[in-house]
Parts: sequence; structure tokens; C-alpha cells
Amino acid sequence: MSLEQTIAHIGPLDEAAMAAARVRQDNLTKPRGSLGRLEALSIHVAGITGQTQPRITHKVIITMAGDHGVVAEGVNAYPQEVTAQMVYNFLRGGAGINVLARHVGARVVVVDMGVAATLQPHPELVIQKVALGTQNIARGAAMTRQQAIQSIEAGITVVEAEIARGLDIVGVGEMGIGNSTPAAAIVAAFTGRSAAEVVGRGSGVDDAGLARKISAVQRALAVNRPDPFDGLDVLAKLGGFEIGGMAGVMLGAAAHRRPVVVDGFISTAAAMIAVAIAPQVRSYLIAAHRSQEPGHQAMLTWLGLTPLMDLDMRLGEGTGAALGISLVEAACKILSEMATFAEAGVSDRQ
Repeated sequence: MSLEQTIAHIGPLDEAAMAAARVRQDNLTKPRGSLGRLEALSIHVAGITGQTQPRITHKVIITMAGDHGVVAEGVNAYPQEVTAQMVYNFLRGGAGINVLARHVGARVVVVDMGVAATLQPHPELVIQKVALGTQNIARGAAMTRQQAIQSIEAGITVVEAEIARGLDIVGVGEMGIGNSTPAAAIVAAFTGRSAAEVVGRGSGVDDAGLARKISAVQRALAVNRPDPFDGLDVLAKLGGFEIGGMAGVMLGAAAHRRPVVVDGFISTAAAMIAVAIAPQVRSYLIAAHRSQEPGHQAMLTWLGLTPLMDLDMRLGEGTGAALGISLVEAACKILSEMATFAEAGVSDRQ
């Protein structure tokens, strides 16, 4: 579907399914509320899917890769060619996301959204390349508005293809050397926070590198003057092709009533873009964890999301989303597999 069609298909949560799920939760063989957020999580997923007892069987993590022109400003500890090298590592199954995806029983879908190299063909590599990396945001717009739309629609195409294969829940992740800089610029644009408040060390820059990142974000905001009320404008001026792709995955999944587990700092920047474009998508998002990046909490606050975990993670790739998917699956299993007082023949409270 096109971006406009996708937005039109995103409906509200199913209140009837949530009410039925809430009744069942309150009658399971446990003190009411004793499983805390797991109970609320299962009710939320019932509302997303429209199923009173949602089942999570087909788990997918979509990891999108793209490069960034802002690396020319010395904002990263690693050279740009690491993006392509890590894509090959994903395809070989050797990265952190591969390990955690195997752990939770999810398949990993690797997408080239804008790596600054021509990657070797691979049967498991999805090519949706918009361009060979973005332009330098410290000196002008990252991409054109049409490229921003193209990246989002590519994400919609990818998630719809995976839904056709079988997808009950999707986690979003990324790979892109330098991408914590555009993510910081995005959160500053939407929240009005200063660059110094939201810029972190990313993959581990030293103090001089941190100062260069802060300066790059300040210049990106001053040069581009993004409109915080226009998500496409923010994406085009400050974002990345993988960020647009992840936003498209979120929008496409919501249009098909699938829960979306958002990973860390970069993925949450994509969530901000998606929500700015279509506010109704917010109800379909589940924040996996709180990143070490200082700007991440500002993002979560702006989105109104409470993360499931806080493990001091900052790897990206979808690693936090994989663990989040495991918790969502556990919550849904409690709702569907645990016996009610009546089913178990156990006396309820007086």
C-alpha cells in the first residue's frame, strides 16, 4: 500500500477484545493484578490484534541498514565501511541480533535501505536501497521529501511481504554507522531539547567526538530548520533511509493490526517520525527498553511509552526488541494458557 492508503487503514484499538481480555485476566488463578505489567501488556495486545486471547507464533525482527553523510563530521568511533561489513555478519548469523533472535525464536529480515556500497547478492538480503547513503545533515537536508516517502513506503512493502509469510509481531532494528547523530537531531527537533541534552556517545566516541556530535546536531537544526509538525519534513531534513524504513514498518504493521516492538534510540527516532505522520500508530507501539543514550527518555516521554526493560543496552540491531518480543509472548501465554478459577475448580475470593 502507499503511505496514504496505509495511514487510512490504521484504526483504533479493539475495545471489545480488550474488555474480554481484562475479564479473563481478572478470573485467572492468581490474585488480580499480581502479574503487573504482563497483565496490561496482554490486554494491550488483545486490543491491537482484535483477538481476545492473542497468540504470538510468528516472530519477526526487521533490521534495516543505511549510511549517513554526517560521518564526515567525525561523529563516530567506527569507519563507515562497518555498516556493510555488519550486514554480511547479520546474513551469516553472527551478530548480537542473530543470537537473541534465535533465543526467542524469531526470524531476522535484513534490509539494505541505503548502505553506501553495492552489497553482494544474498538470498536473505532484501534490497530496498534508496541511495548510497544520505547527505550530510550538518550542511543541508539528508534527503529529498520524495526520498523520505520512498523510504517509508519501502518499509511498508517489506513488512507486508513478511505478513504474507506469517507475522504475529514485529521488532524493528537498524545498522548504520553514524545514525545516533540524526536520531539525536530528530529528538531535538520534536521535543525542543538542546543538542547537549540529547546527544550521547553512541558507539563510544571520546570527549572530542562527543563535542563534534553536539556541534553537528546544532548545525543540522540551524541549517535545515525542520518543521516539528511535519514528520516527513523532519525525516527528509534530519533522518536516514533506515529510519524512514523503520517508520514504514511501524505504519504498515499497525495498518494490519500487528504489534510493533520498538528497539532503542534509533528505532525510537523512527517511532517519532511514524507518530508525527500518523498519530494513531502510537497505540500499536511497545517500547522494549530504555537505552543508555541520554536522549532516549525524552523520546519515550514524547511518545507516552513506558519501556518494558532497562538493561543499560545501546547496541541497536533490534537486540532489545528481541527480548521485548519474548516478554510480549509470555504475557499473551499467561492470558491464553493459564486456567481460570472456574476451569481449575479453585475457589475465588469471597
